[in-house]
Amino acid sequence: MLANARHVMPDDLKFEGDKRFFSDALDRVDLIVHGRHSHEDQPNSPLRKRIVVTRTIPGLAPDPSNSRATLWNPGGATFEAACDRAGVRYGTVAIIGGPGVFDMFMDRYDTFWLSQAPRVRLPDGEPAFSGVPALSPQEVLASHGLRAGKGQILDAAEGVVVTPWRRVLQTS
Repeated sequence: MLANARHVMPDDLKFEGDKRFFSDALDRVDLIVHGRHSHEDQPNSPLRKRIVVTRTIPGLAPDPSNSRATLWNPGGATFEAACDRAGVRYGTVAIIGGPGVFDMFMDRYDTFWLSQAPRVRLPDGEPAFSGVPALSPQEVLASHGLRAGKGQILDAAEGVVVTPWRRVLQTS
């Protein structure tokens, strides 16, 4: 689960090591994609170019509340058109969620970084991906051709780990 039933990430799911990892990673990308409920809430957030996924517009529009953001309705424009509108034609893109946004990119990820806090329970919470909890997040990622790499401990006391799930390249 990545949020509670109200689509809010509770403080119980916020760990300093994870926040640092996330913030440092976002400082290195060229573009961030997220839904209307997702955001980073960090000092550098206003400086980052972003695409906000929404169904409230027909295709593409500037975000009236953020000059560095483009609003994108996937039903009315391609992702490539949204990137072009955002002024990003190459580089690294971070997809930070929520679940509908993650699902749209499942077959396009080079790497998905899965953070897990095994001691936190969010009954009736919002799952990271469609198919959870019937499938584990790991099963969902593997079903899309991603394979787990070596995990990195972010908070030893709480058992918080982030694991890179990388695209398995098909060879002929």
